[in-house]
Amino acid sequence: MRTSTGQPIRLADYRPPDYLIDAVELDVSLHRHATRVVSTLAIRPNPAGRAGAALALDGDELQLVSIELDGNPLDPAAFAASPEKLVLANPPQIPFTLRIETQLDPAGNTKLMGLYRSGSAYCTQCEAEGFRRITYFLDRPDVLSTYVTRLEADKAEAPVLLANGNLEAHGDLEGTSRHFAVWRDPHKKPSYLFALVAGDLAHIADRFVTASGRKVDLGIYVEHGRQDRAAYAMDSLKRSMRWDEQEYGREYDLDVFNIVAVSDFNMGAMENKGLNVFNDKYVLALPETATDEDYAGIEAVIAHEYFHNWTGNRITCRDWFQLCLKEGLTVFRDQDFSAHERSAPVKRIADVRGLRAAQFPEDAGPLAHNVRPEIYHEINNFYTATVYQKGAEVIRMLKLLIGAPAFRAGMDLYFERYDGTAATIEDFLGCFAETSGRDLTDFKRWYSQAGTPLLTFRSAYDEAARSLTLDMAQATAPTRDQAVKLPLTIPIALGMIDAAGGEIALASADANPSELASGVLELTTASRRVTFTGVASRPTLSLLRGFSAPARVDDDLTEADLLILSRHDRDSFNRWQAMQSLATRLLLRAAGAIRAGQAPKIDADFVEAYGAILGEAQAGRIDAAFAAQALSLPSEGDIAREMERNVDPDAIFVARDSLRGALGRAHAPALARLHDSFGGAAHFSPDAASAGRRALRNAALLMLAAGKAEEGAQRAQRQLAGANNMTERFAALAALCLTPGAAREHALEAFARAHAADPLILDKWFILQAQIPEKETLARVRALMSHHAFSMSNPNRVRALIGGFSANQTQFNRADGAGYALLAEIVLTLDPTNPQVAARLLSGLRSWRSLEPQRQSKAQEALAGIAGKTQLSADVRDIVTRCLS
Repeated sequence: MRTSTGQPIRLADYRPPDYLIDAVELDVSLHRHATRVVSTLAIRPNPAGRAGAALALDGDELQLVSIELDGNPLDPAAFAASPEKLVLANPPQIPFTLRIETQLDPAGNTKLMGLYRSGSAYCTQCEAEGFRRITYFLDRPDVLSTYVTRLEADKAEAPVLLANGNLEAHGDLEGTSRHFAVWRDPHKKPSYLFALVAGDLAHIADRFVTASGRKVDLGIYVEHGRQDRAAYAMDSLKRSMRWDEQEYGREYDLDVFNIVAVSDFNMGAMENKGLNVFNDKYVLALPETATDEDYAGIEAVIAHEYFHNWTGNRITCRDWFQLCLKEGLTVFRDQDFSAHERSAPVKRIADVRGLRAAQFPEDAGPLAHNVRPEIYHEINNFYTATVYQKGAEVIRMLKLLIGAPAFRAGMDLYFERYDGTAATIEDFLGCFAETSGRDLTDFKRWYSQAGTPLLTFRSAYDEAARSLTLDMAQATAPTRDQAVKLPLTIPIALGMIDAAGGEIALASADANPSELASGVLELTTASRRVTFTGVASRPTLSLLRGFSAPARVDDDLTEADLLILSRHDRDSFNRWQAMQSLATRLLLRAAGAIRAGQAPKIDADFVEAYGAILGEAQAGRIDAAFAAQALSLPSEGDIAREMERNVDPDAIFVARDSLRGALGRAHAPALARLHDSFGGAAHFSPDAASAGRRALRNAALLMLAAGKAEEGAQRAQRQLAGANNMTERFAALAALCLTPGAAREHALEAFARAHAADPLILDKWFILQAQIPEKETLARVRALMSHHAFSMSNPNRVRALIGGFSANQTQFNRADGAGYALLAEIVLTLDPTNPQVAARLLSGLRSWRSLEPQRQSKAQEALAGIAGKTQLSADVRDIVTRCLS
């Protein structure tokens, strides 16, 4: 286990590598416990590096067998080798060749980094620093090399041999049971993009013809018997390739593109050049096995990894501090793709929900960091919502500020100027400054300041002057590393709605004509006042339309204003947001009343507004997928985030449960009609419209079950028995789980029996039980850890059961601290074998300081217990130290 050295890595200390590796030849002879790797490296001094410097190659738990310099064995006195380093004190100052042989134990590699076994296959994961677990190397993203990879394996054990690039040669080794394949990647890449896969795998094949007429062979490799589950992933891949050509002018650049689905994977997927390795969760789907959410996830992740071919592979990041340059940008691109393929408003709502659930708490807690960090101890811990999701929001703001034409021109310039290089945020923004003519210096603060800005809006209507004055202000709270925050450049998309629901044209002498035409005001200072003229009557402001900036909002909208927006706003996001804001206000008041020992009050106006959306959905006047979102209340986590401090999860749960029950009872007939009218489709289709209808039907069922338990249970049982797809089957099971009793337990047992051979389906079963809000859930989780389908060595199983439990607001955050104690126990158990997964589980405690004092004390005790252990990985030590700091 690589333990923490305590030495931070700083952006300010970056310097170019002293040596470059122009070409890499790898000869990998695969054996379960004794794989031989021979790497031949063409090395030369870097003119931008330090002349005469030692050559220090990275390693991680490596076993050196031999080393040669220019074909001759190297004198032992000329180098120093350890499992973590190979150092040549006086390397030649002219180009030279280094041949290094190492021996690996793939079957014993439980960290799932470097070369390891997954099921019956060999596979690799090299991002961020996994290549050093295969051979000694300058394992950093600014060292770009061409690769030729020769693979050799027993033909019966591994008939499929895959690596990056194009297949150059293959054949049997005469007189043996082994065979070989040679793959050549002509494009220079950093070592983190290296990949190989070998095993007994089935596959499906297809072909894509690029815009210029080149033919690309496509393959998706899966376990035998699962080929039929890969069809949707293949369809998603082809649609992604076409969309990237149409939207960005980017064609694929190799003769083949392969995807491999493996069951043991620390991440969602990896964009290795020409050979993407995926967690099988994001490849395998049939109507009987995957939910609509799974289908959407497959589509998005397939697109994301494919889009990396240009934003991440052809142009990579100079150093890991620039990680958002490939990840935030590519998330923005995959979100745009999914919005194009599905409902754009619903996709935007889903993305913002995810941002608020994962990134806002990160920004508000001890794990806050810049979109481009300036310091890290362990890079694996910076694959975060801030880098990915907030990074995507920064790109979205940039496009909104400079306009779509200048943005596309900037992307074209970026691809042209930096193709084949390792770039920085400054390189990227410089392209858009050039194409738009704008100074983006202040905009760059989004990359260098942690924290979520708070936008304050106050308005005053002057009837005599027929004007409305809007005062806008911004402030970002201090974070651990930054006490003073400078003003950000914030695009504020807004509109005004009259009493009849009509849109009012914006007119003001205080705003630029371009701002008024686009409806996007720019807040670049701490505060700004804008007076709108020609306003005949007091309007309702629609603020931050489309969630035009990743900010929290403090406005002076009344609940009457929110009701108007919920019915009339032409911006679908803000129409949804109005209902969320109304519900949030009600739930915060209710939670406060419950803590004071009072009964929560249910607001009749909100109940009526909820009914109005039900009516529109029933009449087909609004999109079904949007209606499903509008009918969903803020989560317990959403309410806790808005409460900010002294959070009592039990009071929040009771408040939300009471409101759900009241809505379910008040609108039971309408919910029942909606459930009836949107059900019964004989044929399953994963298209957006069909998925929207299922989402609306299931939302109606869950709300009905919350208010009318008996009727809800009866309907859920009928839906469970008659469903022809996993989406409706699993939603019915979730509805049954709302009510304790024999019926629930019987349904859970029957579901597990029916899907006993399918781990991905059982993951859903684990999550569902881990999130039951009852005091017995902790014991249930401990019992499920002994279930035959659960394995601590499989990240998917751990994320499902333990990660699912940490999202259970009431039972994870038990007042007695038992939930935190369980998490600490699991983290310490996992840390020696898979520190990445162990560290990511600790994100469940990122908001511990916002809890009420008793829970705070218990959470701190659990964290301190972990921190007190002497043999912690760098991954876990980093997270627990920052949590406690």
